[in-house]
Amino acid sequence: MGLFFEDFEVGQEFSSAARTITETDVVMFAALTGDYNSLHTDVEYAKTTQFGQRLAHGLLGLSLVSGLMMRAQIFEGTIIAFLSIDNWRFTGPIFIGDTVHFKMKIAQKKETSKADRGIIVREVSLINQRGEVVQQGQMTVMVRRKT
Repeated sequence: MGLFFEDFEVGQEFSSAARTITETDVVMFAALTGDYNSLHTDVEYAKTTQFGQRLAHGLLGLSLVSGLMMRAQIFEGTIIAFLSIDNWRFTGPIFIGDTVHFKMKIAQKKETSKADRGIIVREVSLINQRGEVVQQGQMTVMVRRKT
């Protein structure tokens, strides 16, 4: 069971295990979303860009944050709803072969009109193996209370 509203404290920090972005991840994400942009799928084109190689989709990185959160089991069985993503920034490229993890800080706790739940605002960063923040922003969720 994950953490309940009462278990969180403003300023509390969490991090996840790492995950390496594979060729298969990019191909499957392109197929799922229909986003076959050449920057993600065309090796020769990508060589001519400022990056010199293919990039993972930005939204693949964002989706991985959600998956890494679930793997960390911080909200397992206690999350009621994902309410918003705010001020999300794509601050650096994610390359095939990069290994990423998240760091999360509890920014706010908000009471609700219902006694069985509360709102948690999280500051989240996706970080690569070089310690570079490649994505960051706020994610707000509704979580259960113990009572």
